[in-house]
Amino acid sequence: MPHPVDVHVGQKLRALRVSRHLSQSDIARGLGLSFQQIQKYEIGSNRISASRLFALSVLLNVKPAYFYKGLKDEDAGLS
Repeated sequence: MPHPVDVHVGQKLRALRVSRHLSQSDIARGLGLSFQQIQKYEIGSNRISASRLFALSVLLNVKPAYFYKGLKDEDAGLS
């Protein structure tokens, strides 16, 4: 079962990608990955490492914190 934070980060990635009219393949090429890996990131089944999250933020020209906006303490199990 995916962790709620991984799901949230994946949803933020998907929303940003779609708003920029980019395909999963576009993102994958920018990171040297397969589009299947981006699919897994977006649904939260695979966690995005800190280094990969940083690379995504550079590629998409956002701060890394963008991916965590809207999270609540209870989402991370810190309630």
